[in-house]
Amino acid sequence: MTKIKQILAEKILVLDGAMGTMLQAYKFEEEDFRAERFKDHPSPLKGNNDLLSITQPEAIKAVHRKYFEVGADIVETNTFSSTSIGMADYAMEDLVYELNVQSAKIAREVADEFTQANPNKPRFVAGSIGPTNRTASMSPDVNDPGYRAVTFDDLVEAYSEQVRGLVDGGSDVLLVETVFDTLNAKAAIYAIDVLKEENNWDIPVMVSGTITDASGRTLSGQTVEAFAVSVSHIPLLSIGFNCALGADQLLPYLRRLSNTTEALVSAHPNAGLPNAFGAYDQTPEEMRDLIKKYLDENLINIIGGCCGSTPEHIQLIAEVAQSYSPRKVKVSI
Repeated sequence: MTKIKQILAEKILVLDGAMGTMLQAYKFEEEDFRAERFKDHPSPLKGNNDLLSITQPEAIKAVHRKYFEVGADIVETNTFSSTSIGMADYAMEDLVYELNVQSAKIAREVADEFTQANPNKPRFVAGSIGPTNRTASMSPDVNDPGYRAVTFDDLVEAYSEQVRGLVDGGSDVLLVETVFDTLNAKAAIYAIDVLKEENNWDIPVMVSGTITDASGRTLSGQTVEAFAVSVSHIPLLSIGFNCALGADQLLPYLRRLSNTTEALVSAHPNAGLPNAFGAYDQTPEEMRDLIKKYLDENLINIIGGCCGSTPEHIQLIAEVAQSYSPRKVKVSI
């Protein structure tokens, strides 16, 4: 049993909050994304936040450090879009392995720094694996429903490259997150499973889906229960939901998930819903009070924040989570 599994048997672990929200405060411009190394790169690079692990590593370290300082147990690597599919938008497909290694090393360095300072509270690194900007289940062209912008094999190849980098960089856990298309997630899980077997890796896997609206389904049409069953063909550390919804809107779906799965349950909701300008107005106190309902109902084992959440949000969530025991498995499927 890995150390993180042992700890999760005893306490709720706290995941960090949003990376993008924190990086916006730096107001990085094109030249900051480029730095000297990519000064002559032919494509615009502003907005490629994952690249900042190479060109502005101190900023990424600072964000990880802020989340650990307020009580987070786990930080996610800055690799949400670090696949060849995601990096194609910036003509940086060849950089994928380096991006993942570097991002994981940065997070590992900060995690080890905090663990060394307080060995009684070990800190962990979750390798963030995003959904890509393509969907394997549906056509992006309403006039050609049979068309697919990406194949399962394309996704497996892209995810395999990312996973190698994340593990080589020192990730403790792999987090397949913001799953809007379960077929994409199954490609990631398959890639991880093959690499685990080939390399004799013992690395836990978390999967976190996204309920896109009040229908209670993922974008590819699955209910909570169908999603859980679809990704449970390999042993998982946890199944959960993140993004799209705030903590209050996510609550009924976490209840259903908790009653469906034998895995641990995770949640990192948004800080409410975005306003007309795309910003998140929910205060740390409001988010904490909503997440307290998860704790009161014994629904979760891992809790954190997604879009709009900051160290202030995570601090209050971490403080309240300390008083609760982790969710116990309630069902057998």
